[in-house]
Amino acid sequence: MEKGTNSAPQAEQALEIAARAGHILLENGAEISRVEETMERISSHYGVDRKSFFVLSNGIFTTGHRFASVEYIPFKGTRLDKVVEINQLSRDIESGQLELPQAESRLEEIGRLPEKSFWEQLAGSAVGSAGFCIIFGGSLPDSLVSLIAGLLLYVFVLGPGRHMSKMLCNICGGAVASIVCLLCYKLGMGNSLSHMIIGSIIPLIPGVPFTNGIRDLANEDYIAGATRLLDALLVFFSIALGVSLTFLADSRIEGGVIEISTSLSDSHTSALSIQLLSAFIGTLGFSVLFGVPRCHYMVCGLTATAGWLVYLLMLRLAGVSVVEATAVATVVVALLSWGLAVLRRCPTTVFLICGIFPLIPGAGIYWTTYYIVSNQLTMALTSGFTALKITIAIILGIIITTLVTPLLHRNR
Repeated sequence: MEKGTNSAPQAEQALEIAARAGHILLENGAEISRVEETMERISSHYGVDRKSFFVLSNGIFTTGHRFASVEYIPFKGTRLDKVVEINQLSRDIESGQLELPQAESRLEEIGRLPEKSFWEQLAGSAVGSAGFCIIFGGSLPDSLVSLIAGLLLYVFVLGPGRHMSKMLCNICGGAVASIVCLLCYKLGMGNSLSHMIIGSIIPLIPGVPFTNGIRDLANEDYIAGATRLLDALLVFFSIALGVSLTFLADSRIEGGVIEISTSLSDSHTSALSIQLLSAFIGTLGFSVLFGVPRCHYMVCGLTATAGWLVYLLMLRLAGVSVVEATAVATVVVALLSWGLAVLRRCPTTVFLICGIFPLIPGAGIYWTTYYIVSNQLTMALTSGFTALKITIAIILGIIITTLVTPLLHRNR
């Protein structure tokens, strides 16, 4: 159908296709601006001149001609492969390669894309937990325990966790990971309980709503941004509650909360080469959990590795604070993600979410939780405030880059 010439039935069909594409994007981890842009691009190409889209974090309002649709769209989980496919579909439509029936057929195929296999997701969680245990300071034995805990955690998430609410699943998931690490520690496996638990709970960290919430705020989608950040905050709270319940239950059995010191990084795994390799391997694991297309696994791992390299160099050579190093590394990851998105004709979200993941303050959540449970309130406030400052640094880094990249795009 030629652009600018459409009948009422054709316009309705085009709006239905646009709404369906927006639906798939929103429920699988796309940011609000991408959903609106894609819907606008599809409907405009098919000649729909009178339309209006209003996208929230869990709903889409679509109107135009005699078509009206209001959809409630709960967030099902991160499937960045579907986001990539819808992005390519909109490009093919805009270039005139697809008529309406063909576009509709492609949408149905994308909607039926299978998720990663059970074993692939288990491997992703296990490898991701092991890698992140090391980059947060754990030893190789600690990493092995985190690998076991991360694997068992996702057995729970993909099994009983599927039938629970999000909050309950994260509470129970945090408890499962903590119990496995605690039992292994008491059996003499691993050196640092704190590093083992930090690594094992990382698969539960809400990297997608956290990152997209920031990007929505930067794009002035304040309602959606605030909602997604609140959702991420509730997940953080749920994980912390699960860890807390484990420590409290253990204190009842043992007669007191287990004493854990703030362990220094292992001298062997703190070497720059091992840190970068662990960041790369760990991010590969989480690329699986985020549903990244296999062709982008390596690039996502390299993006995170570049960000972690900048972070470590800032800390070790420039002598700056953790907050300043996080801010600079975030800007580097965000700019690199934008460049890769242009180069590989892929949504920035794919590389940014994976690349930013090592910088999210997962360790801060753990230590704040432990200090509260062990009644060390001053230390809890200090740890919590540090985690908050790191979060703000990430937010500012992404917002600054979001404001700069349109200028770079125009220059390009």
